[in-house]
Amino acid sequence: MAKRERVVRMSVELPLWRALTAYRVLTMVYAVLLFVFTRQNFERPLVAVGFLAVLVVWTLATLPKVANAARCTRGFLVADLTIALTGILLTPLADAHAQTQDGPTLPSIWTAGSVLAFAIKGGWRWAGVASSFVAVANIVERGEPSRDTFHNVLLVWVASIAIGYVVEVARASERTLARALEIEAATRERERLARDIHDSVLQVLAMVQRRGTALGGEAAELGRMAGEQEVALRSLVAGGLVPASRVSEDESQGAVVRIVDVPDDDGPGQPCDLRTLLSPHAGSRVTLSEPGAPVLMDAVAARELAAAVGAALDNVRRHAGEDAQAWILVEDWPDTVIVTVRDDGPGIADGRLAQAEGEGRLGVAQSIRGRLRDLGGTAELTSVPGQGTEVELKIPRGKAGR
Repeated sequence: MAKRERVVRMSVELPLWRALTAYRVLTMVYAVLLFVFTRQNFERPLVAVGFLAVLVVWTLATLPKVANAARCTRGFLVADLTIALTGILLTPLADAHAQTQDGPTLPSIWTAGSVLAFAIKGGWRWAGVASSFVAVANIVERGEPSRDTFHNVLLVWVASIAIGYVVEVARASERTLARALEIEAATRERERLARDIHDSVLQVLAMVQRRGTALGGEAAELGRMAGEQEVALRSLVAGGLVPASRVSEDESQGAVVRIVDVPDDDGPGQPCDLRTLLSPHAGSRVTLSEPGAPVLMDAVAARELAAAVGAALDNVRRHAGEDAQAWILVEDWPDTVIVTVRDDGPGIADGRLAQAEGEGRLGVAQSIRGRLRDLGGTAELTSVPGQGTEVELKIPRGKAGR
């Protein structure tokens, strides 16, 4: 089966960059309109017109720069802040009354956009530096700053630092979530490979060991070697395999997790009759009871459920003996598909399953319960010593399909 890569992107920053882009455009328009309606108050309106023309061209030309963190370079931030500071310091030259009347500066609230860009890009420390420069420029521009000036300066300073801190926390949360997804993906892939290995290689090695020991001679030595390889392979499976995903940090897209998926050959959503997959198990020692109508399920879910049934029957043959009888009951309910596997063997002693899992024997833990868990279902095992074992496999109809 060909593997494909599924990309999961998580970014709290992208909405902030989009909001900043809109903010810069709206505040640019506001600064221009503010001048248009108060132009009669300016002693040197050409100075204001010249600066606002530069502000408009700069804002529109640099919109791509505030699209994401990767494009918002340090050089751009410095240039952007320089334009804001220049506009503040040019205000008294264009309007001498601005100092005494405590009126707005030429860039007005557009200046806050420059500070916010520092906050989103570099966190609260960058925001603190940028807002400090703006504070100094405002104080110099006022000459004799009033209480309102100090209030506005403090507001911008605190708000920008708070936003920068929130961005840093969000980035840390993204990395943590990305790492959690990576671990989850790696665990799922490890369990899938463990099931495949258990259902094939480990079963063959165990059979070779048993047959070799029974035949004796050179076959016994071959069986001993197969047993050693089985133990080594079980340790590898239990200890962990190569992760199936990797996590990276893309400045433009936020934290990114790339997960390797193994798609089904039939494609997702294809219906499959569960009865056709279970019928090969029927025989002289295995009785299959099934509904008269097809039990339609998603192909992936049907094969995984059939594989879990096969693993349960393998356990019957291995632990209950070749002569043990087994029964498979298939129930197709409106909201659930239930398959029950029961045998008349000696049952399982208390604590034996936990011991087997600790020894790396994953027949129940992975081949049965692991498969059902991945399908959103459950696997319940009931065993009474001397009275056999019953395994109930249950999948919600929403997972099984129709």
